[in-house]
Amino acid sequence: MAGAAPRPLVAGNWKMNGLKASAAELGKIIRGHAADRPDADLMVCPPATLVLTFAHAALGSKVAIGAQDCHPEACGAFTGDISAEMLADAGAAAVIVGHSERRTLHHETDALVRRKASSAHRAGLMAMVCIGETREQREAGQTLAVVRRQLDGSLPEAATAANLVLAYEPVWAIGTGLTPTAQDVAEVHGFVRERLAARYGGEGQKVRILYGGSVKPSNAGELMAVANVNGALVGGASLKAEDFLGIAAAYA
Repeated sequence: MAGAAPRPLVAGNWKMNGLKASAAELGKIIRGHAADRPDADLMVCPPATLVLTFAHAALGSKVAIGAQDCHPEACGAFTGDISAEMLADAGAAAVIVGHSERRTLHHETDALVRRKASSAHRAGLMAMVCIGETREQREAGQTLAVVRRQLDGSLPEAATAANLVLAYEPVWAIGTGLTPTAQDVAEVHGFVRERLAARYGGEGQKVRILYGGSVKPSNAGELMAVANVNGALVGGASLKAEDFLGIAAAYA
């Protein structure tokens, strides 16, 4: 028999947005989370330039700070890159890897995503691994095949419920205002749960599976109620405290 559902996580991916003054918005998120106390964990993933500032600002709060990408090596001659160890040293608790924008714009493969996830674990960070199909793949009926390939190729063998979060983000729903139906989300998340359980046993039952792609306060309640949806990875709506907290309120 399956155990209790994993504690939800609502994570904000700020992408290439935010300056030092954005710490004021983080402050609103921290204060709002403390006041509303939703039954979910909150995390904000700012650009790398703000990880240290945000980590200091969030000290003593219930809001965790994550990062958006890392290099698979701990150090070396990789100009412009940042290692997982550096992110941990700056105060990050997690790092997003394999986001569709990295897979598409930077041509990242499943094998590279897997190396990055392993490097996150090496540094003591939680790896938030993103998966999802394009519009063309969905229309061709390839969604589950694509998700299966990404799961098999992107996840380290040593993954546990403590160091791994999955985020299913249909590429065609990211930043478009489009969202799949609750039935579509349930199908993919159920399939992901089955694959995780088959590979990791009991640990796979406890890994959090987030939904991402045009999540906003108006649709969060419906999406977060879907079976095997254990939270959200939020893009644009996470830049404003009111919207981000409105999504977390689905767990009030």
